[in-house]
Amino acid sequence: QVQLVESGGGLVQAGGSLRLSCAASGRTFSSYAMGWFRQAPGKEREFVAAIRWSGLSTGYADSVKGRFTISRDNAKNTVYLQMNSLKPEDTAVYYCAASTGWGTRSLHDYPYWGQGTQVTVSS
Repeated sequence: QVQLVESGGGLVQAGGSLRLSCAASGRTFSSYAMGWFRQAPGKEREFVAAIRWSGLSTGYADSVKGRFTISRDNAKNTVYLQMNSLKPEDTAVYYCAASTGWGTRSLHDYPYWGQGTQVTVSS
């Protein structure tokens, strides 16, 4: 199993940047695909980005492509989400998740979840 703890959320003005971090426990972090999801009030949780265990393959939701970058440091058991050019519609609770599979866009592929970190973008 793996335990996940997100950090780095906060309040930022539109156009600004934030970097989220997700620290994972366990010695097998490098074997997991990792994903970031978000959930805005009254909306379903949605896929944001994912990265395979090697870090060589990534995927993004169309809404964040070109603005967000997912990366990982397996030596530090940490996955990151660099968010640039933030928009008010990016406001949500952001969740880190771990997958024992390929790390698809489906939240059902991820059995392990963090507690979430709030990101608020003001206009």
